[in-house]
Amino acid sequence: MRAQERVADRYELTYPVGHGGMGEVWAGFDEKLDRPVAIKFLRKLAISDSERDGAIERFIREARVTARLDHPGVPSVHDVGHHGDDLYIVMQLVPGMVLADLIAEQGHLSVPWAAAIGAQICSVLAAAHAASLVHRDLKPQNLMVTPAGSVKVLDFGVAALLGPDVPRLTATGHTLGTPAYMAPEQALNTAVGPRADLYALGCILFELLAGRPPYRANTALGLLHRHLNDPIPSVSEHRAGVADSLVDLVIRLLAKDPQHRPDSAAEVYGVLAPLGAVAPELTADLAMTVADGHRVDPTMPYRYPFGPLPPRTTLPPTRIEVVRPRSAPEPVAAPSLDELAAVEERAWDLAEEERFNQAAELLETALRPVRKGPAARQPRILELRLNLANLYVLAGAYRQALPEFTRLAEDLAERPVPDQELIWHCRQQAAVCQAELGDAAAALEALRSLLAEERRAMPSAAPELFALRQQIAMLAAGVGDVTAARRQLEELLADMQVLHGADGSGTDEIKSLLDQLARLDSAMQRPIGWPGRGGDSRI
Repeated sequence: MRAQERVADRYELTYPVGHGGMGEVWAGFDEKLDRPVAIKFLRKLAISDSERDGAIERFIREARVTARLDHPGVPSVHDVGHHGDDLYIVMQLVPGMVLADLIAEQGHLSVPWAAAIGAQICSVLAAAHAASLVHRDLKPQNLMVTPAGSVKVLDFGVAALLGPDVPRLTATGHTLGTPAYMAPEQALNTAVGPRADLYALGCILFELLAGRPPYRANTALGLLHRHLNDPIPSVSEHRAGVADSLVDLVIRLLAKDPQHRPDSAAEVYGVLAPLGAVAPELTADLAMTVADGHRVDPTMPYRYPFGPLPPRTTLPPTRIEVVRPRSAPEPVAAPSLDELAAVEERAWDLAEEERFNQAAELLETALRPVRKGPAARQPRILELRLNLANLYVLAGAYRQALPEFTRLAEDLAERPVPDQELIWHCRQQAAVCQAELGDAAAALEALRSLLAEERRAMPSAAPELFALRQQIAMLAAGVGDVTAARRQLEELLADMQVLHGADGSGTDEIKSLLDQLARLDSAMQRPIGWPGRGGDSRI
C-alpha cells in the first residue's frame, strides 16, 4: 500500500495508521462523501496458505459483527470489499488518543477518570454480549478516548459468536488475545464467554488506577502462568484513596473462576457510573492536556450525554486574538517551493472534484511548519494560506477558516507594502465566518467597521462596495433590524441605478430583496391577532 493509492475507485489512502501480523490500517478519504475514513486491509502476502481461510473468515466476520453493533462506542462500518488480492473494511476514522498512550503519558489516572472509562467500556460490552458477541482481545491498545471524552472500543477482529452451531474462529494451535489481559480460561484455550471480557476489563481498570497491569512477567508464558496461579492483587496495595466499592469490584473482575466474577457488564456499569459522575466545579481539575494539545475528560459524557459539548469548553470565541511572540521563534525547516507547488496542484485537483476537506487537510499539513513567525509572511506562504482559508470556506469548515482569515489580515498588514484590498477581503471573509458560526451581531459590527474604513479610501458610492453594502443590509435583517436593512438596500439601489441605469445589472436582485423585506416589515408591524400572524382572525 502507498499514499494516494485508490481503492474501489472511491477511497484514497493518505497515511498508515498501524499494522499487525495479518494486515495494516490506513487513514484515507472517501471521495464521494469528502470525509476521512479508516481502511483496514487483510493482506494476502502476510498470511500463510494454511491460515488464509481462517483469517478471511475472521476478517469478514469482523465487518459483519462491527456493522451489527449499533452503539456510539463502536466505530461505524461503511464498506467492505476486495482490493486486488487484499480484503478491506472501510470504517469511521476515530480521532483521539489510544488509552495505552494515555496511561504511558499520565501514569495512573484519577478515580473518576478510571470509572468513567470503565463504565463506557461496559456500555459497549453490554450491547455486544446482548448480541452474543465476545470481544476476546480487550486491552488499552484497542481503546481510544476522543477529544469529546467518549471511549471507542476498536478491533472486534477476534470477536466470536456464542452458540454451539457456530464454528470457532481460532486458528488451529493459536489462542486469540493478549497475555497481559487474558482470562485464565482463555489462556487454557477452553470455552470463552462474556466474563472473559469482564476479566480483561478488570485488568484495564487495575492498570488505570495503579499505573501498571495486575501481573508482570518477562515472557508471554510467564504472564499466562501468573494469571492462572498468582493471588489476585488489590489496587489498594498500590494506591490509596480508591473507594472500597471500586477496589472490591476490581478483585471480583479478576477472579480466576468465571462464575465468581460479576454476572454482566450491566452490573459492572451500575457500580462504575456513579463514580464517574463529577460535579461541574471539579471538572477543571480533572481535565488534562495530552500529547496532541487537546484537553480531554472522559467524565464529560456523564454531564452532557447528548452533546454537543458546552461552547464554553469546546468552542473558541469568534473574535480571534492574535498574540505575537516576544522572542524570535525557533527556526523551522520550510518545505521547498517545488514541494509546495506539487501540494498546491494536488489540492486544486481535489478541489475541482469537490473534495474540499481532503484538499484543505493536504494543504494544511504542508503549511504546518511555516504557519508561525517570519516564514508565515513570505509572499508564497501567504498565497497558500489564503488558498487554505478559501478551501475551508468551500468545505463549510468556518471555525477553521475564521482564525486563518483573521491571522492573514494581521500578517498582511505587517508587510512593508501592505495589500490593502487583500486585507479588506480577509476581514470581510472572517466576518462571514462569524455570521455562519452564529455570531451575526459581531459579524455585522465588523462589516460596518470595514465599510467605514473602505469609504475613507474610495468614493462612498464606489461599485467596489456594492457587495459589502448588500451583505451588511442582509445581516441587519437577520438580526431583526428590518427597517435599517430596507433603508440600506434603498440607498444601494439608488447608487446602482445611477451607475447602471434603472434596470441595470444587479438591480433586479435588490428590488426583489426590498419586496421581501417590505412584506416582512409589514408582517412584523401587525397586531398579534391579525391574520397571517398566527392569531385568530376573529379576534
